[in-house]
Amino acid sequence: VISFDNNLPRPKRNMKCIATIALYLSAIATPSEAFTVTPPACKAAAPIVSYRTVASTSSTATADNRHKSSSRYALPADLDTVALVAGQENYGLAVVVVGEALWSFFQAPSVSHAKVLVPASVAAVVLAAVSGPMITSGDASSVALGLEIATGVSTLLGASYVARLVAPYSPSSKEIAFFGLLVAIAGFFSFSQNLVVDGFVTLPTLPSLPFSLPEIRLGLGEDIDTSIP
Repeated sequence: VISFDNNLPRPKRNMKCIATIALYLSAIATPSEAFTVTPPACKAAAPIVSYRTVASTSSTATADNRHKSSSRYALPADLDTVALVAGQENYGLAVVVVGEALWSFFQAPSVSHAKVLVPASVAAVVLAAVSGPMITSGDASSVALGLEIATGVSTLLGASYVARLVAPYSPSSKEIAFFGLLVAIAGFFSFSQNLVVDGFVTLPTLPSLPFSLPEIRLGLGEDIDTSIP
């Protein structure tokens, strides 16, 4: 409550009243610091990492590790494709040689003829349990070693079929052994081709000849007169 002295002259009382009102208005117009809301400072935006960035980084790291594990091989082909194709050939050869041995044995089943099952059984075990998992592993060194083992097994199988063909007597027909020989030859060329073409094995280059071979010029029709008289 504001009281004014009534003993003051009227003009002075009016001036004091106007000054008091102006003081109140200035206090209302100026905001108090306690009720002033200061906007928060902008924080630095955190870097946004998308799932594509994470996936790209992960795939790059996997590719780098895979490249380090196969640094001694210059591989032009995809290891997954090589593992798929060569793995099917490896397991297919194991199935075919076992089928050929059983077919040959049941043509004339006997204890003495059971020896035809031995090479096929050993080859199937090696192909299925050793070279097969190595070829399908996807690692360059393992794939190369698995292909080498499969090539060696197909070579030994071919030798066993040749021994059966040259034997003076065979309880079963030799056409079956000849079919097995063809399969072994096909397996040998398939596995060896994968070794060479896919860059696992580098063949030595032949030295250049110390002399030049004579050239034979073939007529390509340059001397023929094609003008119309």
